[in-house]
Amino acid sequence: MTTHEHTLLNHYNITNLFPIAWPAEKDESDASEDEKLRSKPQTGRLAHQRSNSRYSVLARSTSDRRSLVPGSEKTGDGLENLVQKDEPDPLGGPDSVVRILRHRGLPVEEDQRLRNRFLLSSTTFSPTLYLSQVHSNASTESLLQGLDFLSKSIDQKSASLKVLVESNFERFVRAKTTIDNVYAEMRNQGAETSLPQRPRAHSRAHSHSRITSKGSAHFRNTSGQGPFSPRGIDKPLPSDKKKHALSKESEYGVQGIKGPLSEVAVKAEEIWGPALGGREREESLRMAVASIEKSSGILEVDAAIGSCIKRKKYDELVVEYKRARQYAEDARAIANGASSGQRPLTDPELYQIVITGRMWSGVETQIDNFKRDTWRRLTNAEAPPPTAAARSVADEHMALINVLLELGVQDNPIWFWLLSRYDHLKNKIIASFERSRVEIEILRRRLANADPPPTATAVAHLKRPGTSHDRTQPIDSPSIIEMWELVYGSLNNLLAAPDGLLGEIIDFWERAQAFLDGSMQATLPVGPNGQSRKHHRLSTEGVRELQKGVLELIEILRGSVFSFLADPPIEDVSMLYSPLPPTTPSTPKSAIFAPYAHQDSRFKFDASNPPPPSPKTGEAWQAFAFWPPCANTVGGVQYLEKILNLVGAAASELARLPSVSSSSTVQRSLKTLVAGTRERCSKALMAAWIRDVEMFHLVENWERAGDRRDLTKMPAYFLAFEHTVLSGLQKIVYIPDVASRANATDVVTAPPAELLRDVRRHFEKTLYTALSDMVRYSEMASSPKNPQQSETMSSPPLTIAGAVSGAPQSREIRLLLTMGNMQLFRTDLVPQLVAQFETNFSHKLTEEAKTIKVALGQIEDKLFKSYAGPFARNLGSMIHSGITSSSWVPTTDRPTELRPYVYEALLLLVNIHTEVTTTAPPLLLPIISYLFEQIVLAFLAAFRARTERYTLAALMQATLDVEFVASILSQYTTAKASELQSEVYQELDQRTDNSARMRLQNELPEMRAILKKLRDGTRGEFMCFKKQRTAK
Repeated sequence: MTTHEHTLLNHYNITNLFPIAWPAEKDESDASEDEKLRSKPQTGRLAHQRSNSRYSVLARSTSDRRSLVPGSEKTGDGLENLVQKDEPDPLGGPDSVVRILRHRGLPVEEDQRLRNRFLLSSTTFSPTLYLSQVHSNASTESLLQGLDFLSKSIDQKSASLKVLVESNFERFVRAKTTIDNVYAEMRNQGAETSLPQRPRAHSRAHSHSRITSKGSAHFRNTSGQGPFSPRGIDKPLPSDKKKHALSKESEYGVQGIKGPLSEVAVKAEEIWGPALGGREREESLRMAVASIEKSSGILEVDAAIGSCIKRKKYDELVVEYKRARQYAEDARAIANGASSGQRPLTDPELYQIVITGRMWSGVETQIDNFKRDTWRRLTNAEAPPPTAAARSVADEHMALINVLLELGVQDNPIWFWLLSRYDHLKNKIIASFERSRVEIEILRRRLANADPPPTATAVAHLKRPGTSHDRTQPIDSPSIIEMWELVYGSLNNLLAAPDGLLGEIIDFWERAQAFLDGSMQATLPVGPNGQSRKHHRLSTEGVRELQKGVLELIEILRGSVFSFLADPPIEDVSMLYSPLPPTTPSTPKSAIFAPYAHQDSRFKFDASNPPPPSPKTGEAWQAFAFWPPCANTVGGVQYLEKILNLVGAAASELARLPSVSSSSTVQRSLKTLVAGTRERCSKALMAAWIRDVEMFHLVENWERAGDRRDLTKMPAYFLAFEHTVLSGLQKIVYIPDVASRANATDVVTAPPAELLRDVRRHFEKTLYTALSDMVRYSEMASSPKNPQQSETMSSPPLTIAGAVSGAPQSREIRLLLTMGNMQLFRTDLVPQLVAQFETNFSHKLTEEAKTIKVALGQIEDKLFKSYAGPFARNLGSMIHSGITSSSWVPTTDRPTELRPYVYEALLLLVNIHTEVTTTAPPLLLPIISYLFEQIVLAFLAAFRARTERYTLAALMQATLDVEFVASILSQYTTAKASELQSEVYQELDQRTDNSARMRLQNELPEMRAILKKLRDGTRGEFMCFKKQRTAK
């Protein structure tokens, strides 16, 4: 693009040399000076001057404030901007700056601030940014050439500006002098002034002087001081002429006429002050007073009607209105009589008609206002449930209907009240439900984002059913109970038959049915001249619409409750925000949360920072809007049972209505409500059931039961917990309190088989989970640093205040107590729970009971081996080490002592015997018997491990060791132990010769004596294994 094209674009302030439409901004621009001059004919010297002056482009009007820079534009606020829209490259480039930036993708046409940073004429011009974007690829040579071009351009513009100032300096001086002289003449108007004549030469010398001394100021700043200022020659004005001067003291020229105007105003007040009147009015006023006294009854009617309206005395209002109508009819009869008789009205008749007309006009105004107020009260009807107080409210509405019918109205007040009541109930159901739903979600989110209850607190709540004697123990955390109460309270407000919205719907239908039957119309008035009789009958179409409206209210109520219970939690909680934006200037601060300014402080929050949604952690409770996060089963079963009874009772009450009983669609929807609520509540409860059972092992604090010291309190807690859950779940599944009603079969159906299978599956899972976790918990080491100890299992302490002395500090004692608990579960508790399930749900668990029994046996066997296995391995190691030792073979031909390993093994058994006896005595026999079997099995394995054949001395030592142990543990001998002992002697017999066998037989009597001596010598040490004699 050439320089000439740039000049044209900037001069005409356009972006294209060939535009296709007139720019819109040109329509809004000021008219140019040339247009103004063309509108006036140019004659004489001025025309000649404009055509010949070489500075005509500078001869602008002082009021013309257009920019002298071609291509300049206005800003958004209408001010001139001297920065051009575009300009050629200051460094002499071939293209314009804006075009180059547009090719580079910068939004310079939309962003004026960004564009100004690249334009040299702007004060925000950035050289660094300009070079980095416009000349990013320029070489050093091209930049030096651009510098030369820029220097020459600056020199040219400086010379042009210098010529402009020199050529117009005389004009600037003359303009300043003219302005000062005109102002002095206006200010000193009417005063005699004498201005001294300044020497022309001196004036011209100053006017043409462009260079001042260093001590003098510029001529622009010397107004009122130098030779061009008239202030130095001012003189005081005479007082009689000052009032015409253009100054503040003379009130800017109006002081001279202010006095005469005040005098005229005073005279007008004196002339027109008194009121105009005459004696000719006296007679007419006297006649008017007489007529008023005669018609005092007519004048009293208007005030009496107003008093009745204020006092709400509707019976008296009707009487007064009838009296007013009678007065109006009498006046109308007088006028009609005079008209028919073609005679003029007398003055008393005329006054009576006038007074009656005024009275009737006031009465009509009051009656119309009263009717409007009554219609409004019927429209805004808010009848509460049918209680004693509500009956009075309903009677008030009937009184309003009566008075409207008595006064006579065009619309039917009965139908109007029914429709307004329907609209009111519909809006109230929707608004109450939506608000309750949002409030519940707010509490649910706060619970979800808060820290879960401590483990100790959760465990205490799970023990609540087992401590029924302590009613002060809460069933859950206070925040969770708060949400449960809010959920139940919200549903109760909707579904309570006497006091909730359900009661209002039923009451509305009963009152509507009374109007449909015609029983209510028997006492209603017929109105003036019977004109209200037509309102006593409702049309067939109206009756049909009313019945349809009642069904619609029922469906809205049912759908709202079902949506809350069946749908997942809502995401939008903006209902608590004010419908009026807070930025409205006229909105008071108290109305920010209107129309819920009275809301609970728990649900107030900053609109810019609402409670965040609950985190998605995969918990089962996140799918239920009515289940508080981290709530336990004990509280859940209590509140869900109440919710199911509430929903079932509400559906049963609705099913009794004639319009519902005749509609199969509504009946099916009510059945769906009850069945869906039952299914959702059951799923939520069973999910929490599994979660609580998974942490129920934490209830174990190893505190002994009071009646049996071999057990802990854990079995009793679990039995009470399961009993509570099964009982509550049975009431949720079958809803027996509602099913026992007369018409409950219409809405309460039998639970589906799939739901019962689900309950059975969860029941079995709770038993397996609880018992397995109990075993795993008991196998844990007491040290919290054990890597097998999970985080959830490390919470409860292993030493509990109130536990017995010698408390479960060791793993073995905890295993013994758990084995005692498991034995109680297998023999007593689990059969009780199975029987309760079969009774509650009418379903036999034959196969399931067998499976549970087998599983319990496996768990108990695992637990037994966990306790006895380490001892058996220790005993086997002792015996194997002792027999395979090189020192085991006696050095004498006839051994008389036992080897040390025998005493070590028996002493270990003594410790085990003591531990089992003091912890769980019923387990002593199976444990010692099992360990005796393992000892004999260890003897057999050790004798087989020796490679050499047994001599007579070795046979005698082996016989002494085995027989001594067998004699000490004789009362714990089992068939398996006897069989293993026989295998030991067979193994010894096979590993010797005939000579040793024969000699051993000869040594048996002596060996028996040695054994007797050894038993007598250790009687005190091993007395615990001796069978205790029972006292006769």
